[in-house]
Amino acid sequence: MSNIPADLQYTKSHEWVRQVQNGAVEIGITDHAQSALGDLVFVEVPDVGRALHAGEACAVVESVKAASDVYSPLGGKVTSSNGTLASQPELLNQDPYGAGWLFRLQTSTPADSSALLSAAAYASFLADESK
Repeated sequence: MSNIPADLQYTKSHEWVRQVQNGAVEIGITDHAQSALGDLVFVEVPDVGRALHAGEACAVVESVKAASDVYSPLGGKVTSSNGTLASQPELLNQDPYGAGWLFRLQTSTPADSSALLSAAAYASFLADESK
């Protein structure tokens, strides 16, 4: 079973969201997503200053198997991107909830948690998806 930290929120497209400070959030892909993709060889993160809408494709992760878009779970402005991933994409495989974060977003409105899943709801979603 995938590692699903209880303190994060999730999307059905396998992104996670962590509240950081002042309405900002940190976003990455889940352990399940990195595991399904396999060894990552390339990561493209959004540029700082870019305005994103919820559900917008904004990053790309590529493995030896396939390339996959990453979608912004919330709307807002990118305040920071994890540039380390350009030279060390394997950080996403090794530490998807820590050093493998993708970008930070200053949300334009308070985070709409109704659009996000709790850890328990995400675990249930994964269980249903694997049936």
